[in-house]
Amino acid sequence: MTNVARKLYEEALTLADGDRADLAARLLESLDAEIEAGVESAWRDEVARRIHALDTGETRPIPWEEAEEMIFGDLGGAPLST
Repeated sequence: MTNVARKLYEEALTLADGDRADLAARLLESLDAEIEAGVESAWRDEVARRIHALDTGETRPIPWEEAEEMIFGDLGGAPLST
């Protein structure tokens, strides 16, 4: 922990419980935002890759019924679609 972080931590310990909880929540949210930005970017890349694969014929779409059978066929249950 850096000196600045340690000083902030020590000052935060003097706050009322509710204020410390709010501060902790906001700090955690700030970390989640960074993680979510990376996930968002990864999904954009994945979607672009899949669209390209469809556009170039590298992959082909299949009807839901066929996909459903591939996914759930071995489970022995009734189909999800009606």
